[in-house]
Amino acid sequence: MQLAIIGTGYVGLVTGTCFAETGNNVICIDIDENKVNKLKEGKTPIYEPGLEVLLERNIKEKRLHFTTSINEGIVGAKVIFLALPTPPGKDGSADLQYVLDVANSLSKIITSYTVIVNKSTVPVGTAEKVHAVLAQRLDTSLFDVVSNPEFLREGVAVEDFLKPDRIVIGTTSDKARKVMDELYQPYLRQGNPIYFMDPRSSEMTKYAANSYLAMRISFMNEMANLCEKSGADVDWVRIGMGSDSRIGKRFLFPGIGYGGSCFPKDVKALAFTALEMDCDFRIVNTVMQVNDRQKKILGEKVKNYFGSDLSGITLAIWGLSFKPETDDIRDAPAIDLIHELLASGAKVRVFDPEGMNNVKQIFGDKLHYAESQYEALEGASAMIVVTEWSEFRNPDFERIAKTLIHPCIFDGRNVYSLDKMRELGFYYESIGRKTIHKHIHNSAPTPHNDVVRERGVLD
Repeated sequence: MQLAIIGTGYVGLVTGTCFAETGNNVICIDIDENKVNKLKEGKTPIYEPGLEVLLERNIKEKRLHFTTSINEGIVGAKVIFLALPTPPGKDGSADLQYVLDVANSLSKIITSYTVIVNKSTVPVGTAEKVHAVLAQRLDTSLFDVVSNPEFLREGVAVEDFLKPDRIVIGTTSDKARKVMDELYQPYLRQGNPIYFMDPRSSEMTKYAANSYLAMRISFMNEMANLCEKSGADVDWVRIGMGSDSRIGKRFLFPGIGYGGSCFPKDVKALAFTALEMDCDFRIVNTVMQVNDRQKKILGEKVKNYFGSDLSGITLAIWGLSFKPETDDIRDAPAIDLIHELLASGAKVRVFDPEGMNNVKQIFGDKLHYAESQYEALEGASAMIVVTEWSEFRNPDFERIAKTLIHPCIFDGRNVYSLDKMRELGFYYESIGRKTIHKHIHNSAPTPHNDVVRERGVLD
């Protein structure tokens, strides 16, 4: 099938590349000429495991193309995907300017029946707005507008697209439904469901799913804080809860708050939608408040240990991206933490496998950007784990202890075993668990990470 993807951001590039991988002829359109030229060479502007291999292969096979011309890009396209940015305003509302501007452009150049697909995360009612813009110049027999929200997790987006949990399509048109069903058949061979529903329900499904997951994370963060005060261990609480089939194990890991391009924006957008419709959706507002507060937890722990004035103290941070296997630092807890530490007078050394260039655009030369995780520790009084990259899970603790001025670790992701930290003599603070003081022994059992930590890059 001939497809056009307008927008080569995270969603657009993954969508276009994965559709090409199953034999479609795909043209991706973007106004950024520099980005388009790099993509033509097979260079991806984002870090996403597996994407670059598919990109190079489908360019070589001439199934995947890139252009800056919308007129050129949509020629012969049976389906046009809108994968455009919808940045949040200060009130949380999604800005539909780019989506509606492109719809207006399409209304001037479409000449035969085309399915227009909203792939961006958009507010309820957006399909109707896009339809209205197109209908100003086009006969309604020449197009249908479909809602097809993405459910891609950064770090495993290629796998998510090729082997989706489910596909959600919002349309009331039988003609559009047949086109979309045909397009997605290659991804349904393992029995993955495709759900057809009305566009408004489809649009709401995306916001509901992400907001619910954000709520689970915030609930566990609140439970972790309560566990610390009560003497309970949040790891055991998590295991006990997760074994209940009604609850399940996913998204129960406490930490220092959610971030990224989806959860913060989508929770805000759902809250704004509720406000617009005079619906008192209190739980969503509370989720945002809890997350904002949780991002301050590590900074508070550090200052409780060293004092509020961190002048003359150097601190090392492992992990900057909002989660492993991505270079995305949007709303990443590490950014808030760094701002707080610098404001308190600390010198900060950082290391992240993929996110440092993006962080440098924010902080410039205010930080030391280490070439390795261990170089980041040189001259530092403590190590702070913010993102649980795989290479941080089983490091050389003897080297860490020798390099740090103090054998002190603040762990925002509960990566390390309490027993291990106690055995090695570290001062160790994590989230929702007992603080380990040097050489203090406690016979209470603690969950062994290798056995019970089901967490991957997904959560």
